[in-house]
Formats: sequence, structure tokens, C-alpha cells
Amino acid sequence: MKTTLKNQYAYVNQILIAIVSATLGYNLYQEIVHPENSRLTLSIILVVLTYIMVEKYGYKPEKEIQK
Repeated sequence: MKTTLKNQYAYVNQILIAIVSATLGYNLYQEIVHPENSRLTLSIILVVLTYIMVEKYGYKPEKEIQK
């Protein structure tokens, strides 16, 4: 995925996606191995919020940005 400096949120969104992915992966592991310690519901809510933020501020091709 090519990102440019014209979209200031692109870099932040990539970091946010990496953090949310790591958190979700860890909580899925906890759900499988230690169900009593799992916070899977909170992870799913975090994934939904991340999706909304990426859709709102996400990557847009340069042609759309210049308009």
C-alpha cells in the first residue's frame, strides 16, 4: 500500500491496526488457553472502533485528496 504525506492519518492508522491486531491475537489466545482471563468482548469492541476510525480517516488515493 502506497501512502503519502498528503494523508496525515495513514501512518497513524497503520500503527493503530498493528496494535489492535496484536491485542486481538493475544486475547484470542487467552480465550482458547485460559477462558477465565479473556477479555475478548473488549477486543471485538476495539476492532469495531478501529474499523470506524480507518473508514473515517483512512487511506485515500491521491486523486481523491487533490479534489
